[in-house]
Amino acid sequence: MPTSEPTRPGAVDPASVLLSGDAFAPRHLGPSEDERKAMLRALGLDSLEELIRQTVPQSIQIEHPLRVPEALDETVALEELREMAARNRPLRSLLGLGYHATRTPAVIQRNILENPGWYTQYTPYQAEISQGRLEALLNFQTMVADLTALPLANASLLDEATAAAEAMGLAFNAAKQKRHRFFVDADTHPQTKAVVRTRAEPLDIEIVEGDPEAIDATDGELFGALLSYPASSGRIRDLRDTVARVHEAGALAIVATDLLALTLIEAPGEFGADVAVGSAQRFGVPMGYGGPHAGFLATRDEFKRLVPGRIIGMSVDAAGRPALRLAMQTREQHIRRDKATSNICTAQVLLAIMAGAYAVYHGPDGLRRIARRVHGLTEALRRGLLEQGHHVEAGPVFDTLRLRTVGVDTDVVLARALDHGFELLRSEDGRLGVALDEWSTLEEVRELLDLFAPDGTEPADPQLEGIDGEVEGARPRRSSYLTHTVFHRYHAEHEMLRYLHRLQSRDLSLTHSMIPLGSCTMKLNATSEMLGLSWPEWSRLHPFTAAENAEGYAELFERLTGALAEITGLPAVSLQPNAGAQGEYTGLLVIRAWHRDRGQPHRRVCLIPVSAHGTNPASAVMAGMKVVAVACDDRGNIDMADLEAKAAAHADQLAAMMITYPSTHGVFEEGVRDLIDIVHRHGGLVYMDGANMNAQVGITRPGDMGADVCHLNLHKTFAIPHGGGGPGMGPIAVSADLAPYLPGHPLVECGGEKAIGPVAAAPYGSPSILTISWMYIRMLGTEGLRAATATAILNANYMAHRLRPHYPILYTGRNERVAHEFILDTRAFKDSAGVSVDDIAKRLMDYGFHAPTMSWPVAGTLMVEPTESESKAELDRFCDAMIAIREEIREIEEGRADREDNVLHNAPHTVQEIAREDWPHPYTREKAAFPAPWLREGKFFPCVGRVDNAYGDRHLVCTCVSVEEAAG
Repeated sequence: MPTSEPTRPGAVDPASVLLSGDAFAPRHLGPSEDERKAMLRALGLDSLEELIRQTVPQSIQIEHPLRVPEALDETVALEELREMAARNRPLRSLLGLGYHATRTPAVIQRNILENPGWYTQYTPYQAEISQGRLEALLNFQTMVADLTALPLANASLLDEATAAAEAMGLAFNAAKQKRHRFFVDADTHPQTKAVVRTRAEPLDIEIVEGDPEAIDATDGELFGALLSYPASSGRIRDLRDTVARVHEAGALAIVATDLLALTLIEAPGEFGADVAVGSAQRFGVPMGYGGPHAGFLATRDEFKRLVPGRIIGMSVDAAGRPALRLAMQTREQHIRRDKATSNICTAQVLLAIMAGAYAVYHGPDGLRRIARRVHGLTEALRRGLLEQGHHVEAGPVFDTLRLRTVGVDTDVVLARALDHGFELLRSEDGRLGVALDEWSTLEEVRELLDLFAPDGTEPADPQLEGIDGEVEGARPRRSSYLTHTVFHRYHAEHEMLRYLHRLQSRDLSLTHSMIPLGSCTMKLNATSEMLGLSWPEWSRLHPFTAAENAEGYAELFERLTGALAEITGLPAVSLQPNAGAQGEYTGLLVIRAWHRDRGQPHRRVCLIPVSAHGTNPASAVMAGMKVVAVACDDRGNIDMADLEAKAAAHADQLAAMMITYPSTHGVFEEGVRDLIDIVHRHGGLVYMDGANMNAQVGITRPGDMGADVCHLNLHKTFAIPHGGGGPGMGPIAVSADLAPYLPGHPLVECGGEKAIGPVAAAPYGSPSILTISWMYIRMLGTEGLRAATATAILNANYMAHRLRPHYPILYTGRNERVAHEFILDTRAFKDSAGVSVDDIAKRLMDYGFHAPTMSWPVAGTLMVEPTESESKAELDRFCDAMIAIREEIREIEEGRADREDNVLHNAPHTVQEIAREDWPHPYTREKAAFPAPWLREGKFFPCVGRVDNAYGDRHLVCTCVSVEEAAG
């Protein structure tokens, strides 16, 4: 790496004169040059290159530097991003189809979306230091449950189309997969229908599309029906009789709906729906050319064990105080593996928090006011269009109209609209569509009527007389909703600001300390990478806008996919999968399509190492494959003999093998090329899980090793924040042979010429957050990307070196080196001191740290990944904490501390515990709360003690009262 430090005392390196103070790499890489040298000396090495030679097999190292553009300074990169953004044209898109302009309250934009205290949090597995976002997510669940009138909601799903597909899966599993026919309402958003079809095909589910009135109540094969309310065309139909016929057939009724409309019209749960799905996008989340947005799914309590994704529930802590946690955690897919009901293991947490906060800020009266206004303006537009003689589709509507023009050509209207900055929908049957939203005004309605005015006539004047905002002709909403205190207390901005900061203060994030989670790569999410999110040129585009309005996005996609293709060594990239597990699923569907196209549809066996991510087998099952496990040897590597035997035994049916590289055990396996060759020789293709790409970029490439598909976690390696558990992006890179099968979309031209169906609602997944990864690559360039990987490997090996005398390192590679992560074996402490891995994780909270990945991939262990962004001081601080905890364990082993009443068993220690008048423990308060000197400078106190998970599962409560109210 270039350095601006003097080469000798008093001397100046001439090259350093030209170095910018705005260069990104020195800001992104945590250790300084001197710190890197000190860490290398501790490892007995002279250079980073020597470490790479000792760690990464020479046979897979790339022979030339990555061919990506040279690094730009932060300011210059932002200027280039601005130039790209300027090529986008955010029209007033009134296209509808599930996407609407919305107003993000400034207090939410500044204090959640743009706040690293929220967007750098991890998934709330450690509940004691996640109470803020857990309460925010409970608000979201309550909002969805109340508005749909169904008692149980998750938090959350990837988008509306994915939610519908997951609901189909729920119904399929509720029928124990013994029925195979699913009905889809023809008047459903086209992207939703397409994603449902994609999901159905590998599971041998037959899709029947048609008018809900035609559902056959005697159909013994029907297991579920997807109905739209309001429909894609805007119609609001009375579905009571339809739902009754679905139930008469012994099937489940799933209703795709709109949360804002449900403030005015009867809720799905009230007319018998079993499941409700949709998107919370219009609750304050920008369109962003398609995402990220929070999808939702609500259902009846009897299906709680089949609900995909995560559910937040209420429990109690060690002192009996109310505490929140992830409910029913055994549902997590890394535990259930190929028995999982879904491969969803992430949620759009940050967006769900925004949507929930929007409901908190507006409250039930505010939401109803917004809905009445939207509908009132729609009704005024409808009346004006009828007055002008146009044929407007009859029936109650909420915000969307379909019509045929009279007296003026459709093309003329569309051209006029574009001239005035409007984008209207032209449906396949030639009708025009207009969908109003929160941005709509009376003046806008007047302007639209002017555009629709027949030739030679004066436009109608919008009439509001008699319009009260109620949806005439539809069953009105009679039940109350959002009655909980949290939706009534924070309507003043000052109160909302304090509430958001109070929640934020309950959560540990990267703003406090490193989050050393193995396989999760919690790296710096640089501010300059994040700035573009709020720019209207990126955030306000509708995903189905005309291509000429999104030329900036097209350039972004071209540059980013080009860089990802170069980084992976695989020539074709799809950006559509909007989560890592969805990338797995998509990659396997592409492989399956390739086999089918070659006349080998019977190839459905997928080999998966026992050490693999739990979503791997879950994704394989969803892709219609049969999972065959492959053993690992004592060093954590894939057992090559077992692989050879399994590949040979299933040679006629072998479709693929899924591997993670470096391995899930944090080691560069020497035999990766041989492994790939074995699979290829037996007719299969190799899918490489990109979870550990942070150890590959610039040093080795999946394509060069022979992998056929690789998915990339942009929310890990490429700096998109984890956001408390989402958003994520999981694009796939594939070989030239597989490029023709990349996923397409019914409304936007994308994918290969033999494209599989879409896997996400939007053609490019969650495009607005791709600006983050583009900035990351653009500011690091060739040298910076490689330096980031090398530094990540250095940081991991330095920490392993410091901790090895105190904890066994479970797996190592050549020269006892690890890749970018390593596993600490803590299992022996259970016998020696009665200390579990949970005790160590909770005690780390007292030291101000989030625990490493716990009990995965090996039960009773901790997997540590420091990332390249952490300084040596922070690495040492974490190591010091772990060494101190080892000494606390030794005190128990040697009888100097009580085997039951000790700092580990009682961790974490809250302020309430420390401040109590009586102190019942044999150790001091200071030892409990301030076991390390740095805690005197700034101490993060968990706001609850250890959470009782078993109690929470026995007493499942998944909607709010707020924690404060419950405590009161």
